[in-house]
Formats: sequence, structure tokens, C-alpha cells
Amino acid sequence: MPKKKKVKKIKKVKKPKLPKKVKSSIKSGDKKSSIPGPDEKPEIKKIKKQSTEKRIYNLKDFVVYPKHGVGKIMAIEKANIGEIDIQFYKILVEKEKLTLTVPINQQSKLRPIATINQISKCISILKTKPKIKRTMWSRRAQEYDQKINSGKIYELAEVVKDLNKNTDIIADQSYSERQLFEKAYIRLKSEFEAVLNVSSEEVQKKMDKALGRSNISENTE
Repeated sequence: MPKKKKVKKIKKVKKPKLPKKVKSSIKSGDKKSSIPGPDEKPEIKKIKKQSTEKRIYNLKDFVVYPKHGVGKIMAIEKANIGEIDIQFYKILVEKEKLTLTVPINQQSKLRPIATINQISKCISILKTKPKIKRTMWSRRAQEYDQKINSGKIYELAEVVKDLNKNTDIIADQSYSERQLFEKAYIRLKSEFEAVLNVSSEEVQKKMDKALGRSNISENTE
């Protein structure tokens, strides 16, 4: 009997696996864009920046400068500095007896005074219970100071609420606590006055009532 010749088995060569994204692009027929050559650079799409609009304030408008509080625009002036005409606002911060000069092209630091709805929300914040963190006072004091100088009215209301002791006895508050409370209270009160267009006494009664300090207001009158 003749011997049977052994047939060598041919091993199948596995095709290299392609990423899913490349597979889908090949199927769709877009081979050129999906697999860039070694000399081709990937196309980078430029993102268009959103155009920013400058807010225009008028004379006698109230504005808020974060580090100093509510001010009133007393003049809009021009000056030539280094052969460049610069227009700026003259803002009077009456509570601090300070006049600020703010260039119009740097007015991002300014914000308009709050709306009636925002004032109503601040009153609601003042009525809530204070949140006292169990951290060192030095750290909390730093956080409170940052909130006061943030220029955000809700954060200002939170500081007044958290540092309110419902009492006028100096012994119940440390000196630094009292200083921060008064700073935040006066800032918030001045914005209430500007928005509501009422007397300082009426605003104080409204705030103290929300804080539960009504008895203090009556005793000081």
C-alpha cells in the first residue's frame, strides 16, 4: 500500500484589530479622513470666543464695587494717558467717604445693584438658622471676609445671618466677630437702602426683624 502524503496545514494570519471609530469610518467610505498619513496633521477646529457686551451705566446710577460696597456714579470723565483716550467712572462710596476711579474697559469689577426679588431672597436667608462650622475661628474669619468682599449679595446675607447673635451685648461676641458682622451688616443695609429707596431706619427695622433682633432695635431707639 502506498503511503499517504501528509498535508501541511496552512495557518490563518489574523488581521490586525482596528479601533471602532476607524471601523465605522471605513464602512462609511471615509477612509482618508479617518486614517491620517504620517505626514498629515490632524485638523484642529478653532472655537470662536463668545463676544462680551459692556454694560453702560449712567450718571446717578448705583453700582456695587466688591471691596467697598455700594457706590453712586457721580461723573463719567475722559483722560489722555500715554496718547490713549481713556473713559472712566467716578464713583462715590458714601459709607466709606471714598471716591473710586474705574476705567470703563475694566468695569467687570462692577455689578448693578440687586433687584427687588434678590432683596426678598436675602430677607429669607436672614430668617434661616445660622450655620456654624466647627473649624478654627481664624479660618472661618478668612472665609467670611472673602464672602464680604466677593460682591455677591447672597453671600453677604449669609455672613450677616451666621454672625448674628440676637443680642447687643459685647461680651457675647469676640472683637473680630463683631467687626466682621458690622462690616457685612452695613454693606447689606446700604444695598437695601439703594434698592428699596427708603430711610436707613426703615431698612434697619426690616433687617433686624428678619434676624430676630427686633428687641435690640426697640431698646436702642
